Amino acid sequence: MLGGIFAGIVFWSRMARRDERLFMVYISALVGAFLGAKLVYLGAEGWLHWRDPNRWLVLATGKSITGALIGGYGAVEISKRLLKCDAITGDWFAVLVPFGIMLGRAGCFLTGCCLGRVCEPSWYTLNDANGVPRWPAVPLEFLFNAMMLFVALLLRWGKVAPGQLFHIYLVAYGLFRFFHEFLRDTPRIIGPFSGYQLASVGLVALGMLGYLRRQKAMQKGKLPHYTHS
Repeated sequence: MLGGIFAGIVFWSRMARRDERLFMVYISALVGAFLGAKLVYLGAEGWLHWRDPNRWLVLATGKSITGALIGGYGAVEISKRLLKCDAITGDWFAVLVPFGIMLGRAGCFLTGCCLGRVCEPSWYTLNDANGVPRWPAVPLEFLFNAMMLFVALLLRWGKVAPGQLFHIYLVAYGLFRFFHEFLRDTPRIIGPFSGYQLASVGLVALGMLGYLRRQKAMQKGKLPHYTHS
C-alpha cells in the first residue's frame, strides 16, 4: 500500500508542474480513499469484531479496497469542483490504481490475510498458516488487476475510450469483486451476500453513471482537457 502511495506521489508531483491543482486532487483522492476504506470495512465486518480481545488493533488496521475506490472517486470529483479543475485525471488513475492494488495484494499474500474460502485440495489451492487449503483469492485479484493495467495501457496507446478508462475500471472491478466474494472468506451480513458485495454494486453504479455523464459531455462537445495533452 505504501509503495502504491509513494508511486502516486512521485507521478502526481511531476504532473503538478503543469497544473499545481493536480497534486491537491491526488491528496484528496488519498484522504477519500482512506476514509472510504475504513467506513466500508467497519460496515462490512469491522463491527463484528467488537467483542474481540484485539478489537482495537483489528479496527485500526482493517480497510477495504472497494471502499477506497468509492471514497477516492468521490473525493476527486468534489476536489476538482472546489478547485475548478476540469482536467481529466481518470485515465491516469486507471493505470495507477491497479498497480497500487497489485502492490497491496502482494502484501496480503506475504502476511496471509484476505483469504479465500476453504475448499478441497487441488492444483490451484493455497494452504493458509494452519495448512488448510483455500481458494487463491489474493493471487486471483492480483492477476485481475494486472490484466486491467494491461488493458488500460493498451486503450491509452490506441486512444480508445478517452476520458472513460477509470469508469471502465470501476465497473469491471465492481463486477469482478461481486462474484469473487462468493469465493472469499468474508462475513455474510445479508443472506449469502457480504458487505463488500454491496459496496461492489455501488462501484458498478458509480462507474456507469460516470461513464454516461462523460459520454453526454462528449456529445455536447464539452469534454474537459487532458492532463497529458
